[in-house]
Amino acid sequence: MGTARDQPSLPTQRAFVVQLHSESQLAKGQFKGRVEHIVSGQSAHFSSMKALKAFMQRVLVEAES
Repeated sequence: MGTARDQPSLPTQRAFVVQLHSESQLAKGQFKGRVEHIVSGQSAHFSSMKALKAFMQRVLVEAES
């Protein structure tokens, strides 16, 4: 059985691509764009940091179960 030391610190199961829309204004906290989970291919559009984080959390919980 492997140890935590054998696990990569940046596992591919936790990899996402986040593409920010040109209208996003990060300095003002305005996030708008698209996110895709690399391994599963699931994707979503988001219009807030809260929505982005919710998508990532949902996908990661699904992947761990």
